[in-house]
Amino acid sequence: MGKGFLTYSSAVILQAVANGYLYGFDIIDVTGLPGGTVYPALRRLEDTGYLISKWEKHVIAQEESRPPRKYYELTRPGQDMLAEAIKRYRLLEQSDLSQERAPKPTKA
Repeated sequence: MGKGFLTYSSAVILQAVANGYLYGFDIIDVTGLPGGTVYPALRRLEDTGYLISKWEKHVIAQEESRPPRKYYELTRPGQDMLAEAIKRYRLLEQSDLSQERAPKPTKA
């Protein structure tokens, strides 16, 4: 995934994050992509500066009896790249993920 080009999967993942799906399992659920695609793509998108991440507080995860979640956020370069990807992949523009909807509440 070089500068100026996103795979369709990466574009779908950025679109999901832009719409408030902020952690891995949530992104897998909404996109239908397998974890073996989503998690490596999230790492690459973060490495290229299109996403930033932070771990939730351990206390929150412990209260819910689950591992801590890593929450992702779209950066300005990520927003720009997503806009370019939407132009490139017209189907993304028409997908449910491009619909404005209220983001899911998080406890980060």
